[in-house]
Amino acid sequence: MTLFTRSQLIRQWLPGTLGVVGALVLGACGGAPSTESTTVTTDTATGDTTLVVATEPAFPPFESQAFDGSLEGFDIDLMNAIGEAAGFTVEFESLPFDGIIPALQAGTIDAAISAMTITPERAETVSFSRPYFKAGLAIAVQDSTTDVTSLESLEGKRIAAQIGTTGASKANEIPGAEVRTFDSAPLALQELSNGNVDAVINDAPVTLYAIKEGGLTGLKVTGELLTEEFYGIAIPKDSENVALINEGLTTINELPRRKRTGYQNQKRAS
Repeated sequence: MTLFTRSQLIRQWLPGTLGVVGALVLGACGGAPSTESTTVTTDTATGDTTLVVATEPAFPPFESQAFDGSLEGFDIDLMNAIGEAAGFTVEFESLPFDGIIPALQAGTIDAAISAMTITPERAETVSFSRPYFKAGLAIAVQDSTTDVTSLESLEGKRIAAQIGTTGASKANEIPGAEVRTFDSAPLALQELSNGNVDAVINDAPVTLYAIKEGGLTGLKVTGELLTEEFYGIAIPKDSENVALINEGLTTINELPRRKRTGYQNQKRAS
């Protein structure tokens, strides 16, 4: 399986952390988690098809809101490229992260791309595309902290995480920990910078990006990655859009790299 990660999107959205994130990103993967897929055809899809795709624009560099109110980020560009490759138009809708799966279950949106980790629990209620990005949870602490290098060393500590994420779930498993959740990863990291918590558990690439772009020079990522996680595009159960979105991913992955980046150049010029 080829993952759409070694691309212009990485260089566009993760320039300052590429040296570290590159170790987390795969061009090919044989151990990605299996996800439920539907056996449907997509011959009814035309260029007039529009999919409403949810995202929470509070997770840079994957999705965020620009000063003019438009959405930008790795996931935004990727979803637009998938739509162009598979012949559908993407209409983005901003939702809180913990409201995305309920919206998928209610059928008010067609899909969601929001740096969402594929987990068995989530796969019970929604379907996922093939994974497109490999990441993992990491611990962030202040530069002066030397006694935190693992989950075990976080017992009894004050931990911040983004609400509804796998980082928050992992923090809640730590004995004696006081867990505080925030609407975004940058807010959680700011709490750490202010000294109000001892650590932040969050996706490694997002944490590294937020530290650099936020000028949080007193923070660092410590220890090894806590998990191996794969991001996928979430779709309602039994939806034909699983096959449609996978078709777009496959088309992108089979293109030469120069042609692949052309999708993004066309989008930015339009």
